[in-house]
Amino acid sequence: MNSVFDLASGCLHTASIDQKLESTQRASELLARGQIDFSGGGEPLPITETVFPVFPELVDPRQLPRRNVGSETGRVALLHALAHIEFYAIHLAWDIVYRFRGLPAGFYKGWLEVAVEESTHFSWLCRRLAQLDAQYGDLPAHRGLWDLATDTCDDLLARLALVPRTMEARGLDVTPGMIEKLSKVGDEESVAILQRILTDEVGHVALGSRWFKKVCYERGLDPETSYIEFVQRFLKGGKIRRPINYALRKQAGFDEQELKKLELL
Repeated sequence: MNSVFDLASGCLHTASIDQKLESTQRASELLARGQIDFSGGGEPLPITETVFPVFPELVDPRQLPRRNVGSETGRVALLHALAHIEFYAIHLAWDIVYRFRGLPAGFYKGWLEVAVEESTHFSWLCRRLAQLDAQYGDLPAHRGLWDLATDTCDDLLARLALVPRTMEARGLDVTPGMIEKLSKVGDEESVAILQRILTDEVGHVALGSRWFKKVCYERGLDPETSYIEFVQRFLKGGKIRRPINYALRKQAGFDEQELKKLELL
């Protein structure tokens, strides 16, 4: 049997993009064959030991290229930014598996499947970039996604609140608008990719919502109150950015009352 924690380490602790993707694909195949052990594992390495490739260069968000989809250069910038999000999302899914031990097998299976889907999304976007004579790493990117992982590395509940229910949920809010803009300029290839990604991301946020609520109940906490507290504690200004897509967030495990509370922050 293959340890799920060793498989996670195979992605997290190599600088090679190809090895990260191959490790994730191998885990998918082993899962399908029932050849993964979800128990044991010992102590994880500190989150500071996670390895990323040299490129893309990481810069302040204000230094990132403009993403005006009216030009091919702008579309490349947008697709590169989305590829970067998906690349880091692979690590975020593997890290929640690797870092938090002693949980049910269903927890690890769910997030392993998310890692596989994020890997697929990244590959789709890389292929689309190649069609536009670009590749991941050509443009600078930012590290903000991993900062959330670092900030929540010692608390599963905080991780569930801030990564799937906040960072990924933000994608539910903004991706429909990206799809509309790309459709208006006739980039149907990119539209098709984003539509497929959006469908999967609803499921990822729903998985995060399900486990967030479960852990809250196990700790004797109210999920709505706890989530608002995490938002106020960790996010700049103590609130999430607008707009909020009520319809997609409801599909992903938020309820009307919770969303209204977020609007009032």
